[in-house]
Amino acid sequence: MLLLITSKATEETIKKVAEDLEGYIKFVVDVEREILAAGGKRHFEGEELLLKNGSKQENLWGGGLDLETREIDFDSIINLRPREDNPSREIINPQIRKRAEEIVKFLLK
Repeated sequence: MLLLITSKATEETIKKVAEDLEGYIKFVVDVEREILAAGGKRHFEGEELLLKNGSKQENLWGGGLDLETREIDFDSIINLRPREDNPSREIINPQIRKRAEEIVKFLLK
């Protein structure tokens, strides 16, 4: 289930967004608005939800959270942005990566 998360997620919400991938949550975080879309099977679904909700493309970054290990990754095709100095599926800019991680930890952990 894909949901827009604007405040700290409840345990029930986390279970819902983890259903699609059985314990792994794909997310797209808006580092400017400090919100995220969680759930679904593809990052572009969360990206689309956030864009429809007023987010700007340059502020959206994808990743995932493994609920068993509690590890956060930032591996997503939506992160490929050679024109924005991010030629990788990972978030290269340390400030953006740190900000994204802080938001994910606050909203989903």
